[in-house]
Amino acid sequence: MPPAEPGFAESTTDAAKPASLSDLKARVSDDLSAATDAVKDSANTAMERVQDTLAEKTTFAARQTAGIATALKKVGAELERGDQPEVGRYAKQIGASVAAVARNMEGRDLGEIAGMAEDFGRKQPVAFLGLAALAGVAASRFLAASARRASHAAASKSAAGDFQSLGAGSQVGGRDNG
Repeated sequence: MPPAEPGFAESTTDAAKPASLSDLKARVSDDLSAATDAVKDSANTAMERVQDTLAEKTTFAARQTAGIATALKKVGAELERGDQPEVGRYAKQIGASVAAVARNMEGRDLGEIAGMAEDFGRKQPVAFLGLAALAGVAASRFLAASARRASHAAASKSAAGDFQSLGAGSQVGGRDNG
C-alpha cells in the first residue's frame, strides 16, 4: 500500500473526529432525555400513589367524622328525653353540623378539608370548641389507658424477673437444673 500523502491523512482524521464528537453529543442528549423521562414517570407514579393514599385517608376521616356526628345526635336525643332537654337539643344541632361537615369532606383534598374546618370554627365556634374538647378527652383517655397497659406490662415483667432471680424455677426436686 503506498504511503498516504501527509495532508490527505490529516484531513481524513480531522473529519472523523467531529463526526464521532457529534455522535457522542447526540447519544448523551438522547440518554439525558430518556433519564429525564424516566424520572418524570417515577415522580408522576409517586404523586398518584400519594394522592390515592390521601383520598383513602380523607374518606376514612369523613367516615369517622360521620360516626362522631351520629354519636352526638344519639346523645342529644337521650338528653332531650332525659332531664336535660336544652343540652340535648344543642348536642343534636352540633351532631347535624358535624354530619354536614362529614358529607362535605368526602372527595376533598387536605387543603380543602383544612379550609372547611376553619369555616366551621368561624360559623360554629361553640361546636368547634366542643369537638376540640371531645377530641382532647378522647386523646387523654387513650393515653391514660396506654400508660396503664405499659406500666402493667413493665410490672409483670419485673415480677417475673424477680421470681427467677430468687432461684424459683431453677431447681426441681432438689436438683439444680441451671
